[in-house]
Amino acid sequence: MAISLWTKINTTLCKLDQAIGLLFGLNRSLPNIVWLTGNALNSVKPSAKISLKDIIDNGFLWAVPKHRRSVEKRLKRKFGHPDYVLKILQPRSNIRICNSCGDHYEIGILCPTCYKKVINETKDMQSAIQKKLGLNPVEKEIIVIYEHEKSKLDEYHEGQQIIEMKRPRPSWFSKNLVQQTSKKPAATKDVKPSGLS
Repeated sequence: MAISLWTKINTTLCKLDQAIGLLFGLNRSLPNIVWLTGNALNSVKPSAKISLKDIIDNGFLWAVPKHRRSVEKRLKRKFGHPDYVLKILQPRSNIRICNSCGDHYEIGILCPTCYKKVINETKDMQSAIQKKLGLNPVEKEIIVIYEHEKSKLDEYHEGQQIIEMKRPRPSWFSKNLVQQTSKKPAATKDVKPSGLS
């Protein structure tokens, strides 16, 4: 490495000295370093046009790779390493099929196709609330009811703001979402076996 660095420095000094000599019209020889560079000094003649490329050519260390990248390193950069970071595409093992619609979804999230109907119903409820209340502040609790449900309201709903939807309640939208259960929790932790007959 020291020899190649010395050679590059020597070549750079020779080219620099040659360029200075050509610019100022001096035609001098460099006996101390000519033997290292060979015919490099004779390649540029004083009478020819001088370009910057002829002066600088290979004399400076440009930002280029010094060593060839091996096949192993190239493949490791492209695909990763199985022990560290693996970049290749792998089959997903956390995909499930929805029982109701048949679409694929990831474990840990809701099925997006089934959830679209919930999103659309929520937007319809919000727009109905916005139509009825407008920009007035909400001071009472709001209850959304569907067709044929107004007769089933009890004293629990008195004093609350009621918003009516002009269609029947969807089958998946339970009426008991907000109310607490009326059943008391079990006192025993024993589980009765079933299907023994």
